Amino acid sequence: MKVHAALQLFSALALLDHVCALTLPDPSALCSTPSTITFNNPALPDPFTFDDGRPVRTIEDWACRSAQISTMILSYEAGALPGRPDHVSATFARANLTATLNITSRVGETEMSFAPTIAFPSGEPPLGGWPMVIGYDGGSIPIPSGIALMSYDNSAMAQQNDNTSRGVGQFYDLYGANATASAMTAWVWGVSRIIDMLEEMPQAQINTAKIAVTGCSRDGKGALMAGAFEPRIALTIPQESGSGGDACWRLSLWEQDNGSVVQTATEIVMENVWFSENFANYVNNLSSLPIDHHLLAGMVAPRGMISYENTDFAWLSPLSSFGCMSAAHTVYEALGVPDNHGFEQIGGHAHCAWPANLTASLDAFFDKFLLDKDVDTTFFATNDVFYGVPWNASQWINWETPKLNLL
Repeated sequence: MKVHAALQLFSALALLDHVCALTLPDPSALCSTPSTITFNNPALPDPFTFDDGRPVRTIEDWACRSAQISTMILSYEAGALPGRPDHVSATFARANLTATLNITSRVGETEMSFAPTIAFPSGEPPLGGWPMVIGYDGGSIPIPSGIALMSYDNSAMAQQNDNTSRGVGQFYDLYGANATASAMTAWVWGVSRIIDMLEEMPQAQINTAKIAVTGCSRDGKGALMAGAFEPRIALTIPQESGSGGDACWRLSLWEQDNGSVVQTATEIVMENVWFSENFANYVNNLSSLPIDHHLLAGMVAPRGMISYENTDFAWLSPLSSFGCMSAAHTVYEALGVPDNHGFEQIGGHAHCAWPANLTASLDAFFDKFLLDKDVDTTFFATNDVFYGVPWNASQWINWETPKLNLL
């Protein structure tokens, strides 16, 4: 808890003026949260109210609230996320425009290695190194020139075939098959080790302050989790992630209750191991969850995030994704950086296929967060194809969005 609180505190302050002049409070004193709390709310939980009822009034308050949210997400749905092992090392081997980063971690007497690959742009790297996208299973979005692409075999890190995959993969080889970490949590752990090693490996010529993460469908769910729990990620791009990603559990159930065939929490815990075994204890009473995925996305703030959804597939819960990201957007508004959060929802293409009419928004977010260009990132739109399910924002978003200032 203390490590995550400190990281979230830094994340929330990093992009704001006068940070260096602040004396940061001790997060261990201010941000402790029990692993479970008594809760009952059929609407989306308020981002701006602490678990004890206090209002969030400042940016420092939000950093603490975000740390509390991270504790509860790990407790209720994600499982324990280990920190950096005492022993972790890497080797780097490059041939022309491709390279392999071989990472070895040891816990006790148990050792595990994994080796993501990097495709580099041609030419000389910019000062500070190449920006880079970590693509879950390689990713499926177009990467602009001047940005490296790492292919991350997250499915080898934690298998995701079906419910028999629980505890299978490289992460569990290290921490044991009984580790409570869900597959997505294990994937986050791997992303963090990648960044750890790149920070200590200048010969790789990667700018670790300019890293994005992306994935589609089930991997889009994982990319959002990585962006939320790894504050060194500058840009998070979940693609067609649906329920368990940029959709909210409560809203997906609402879609199902209104006759739409969508993926819900009760279905998802039976389908695969993306979430912890503990989550199954709450899926039949979502009102008891003090978290939902607008809060997961809110943990990314104020860093860059844009998600993409495809309304040709009702299964992806189109109303839920739009409503959930509308709720998450209030966190960016409260922090004074609404343009750091984007959402695009259209149809007319196959699942995980990239339509050219979305490239302008994608390139804008790459330009701003990885290439340091001064561009407009005001992209937040839906085609309103919700399959007859009614959307009433006030039914779900019943809080006032504050203006959070520095102390």
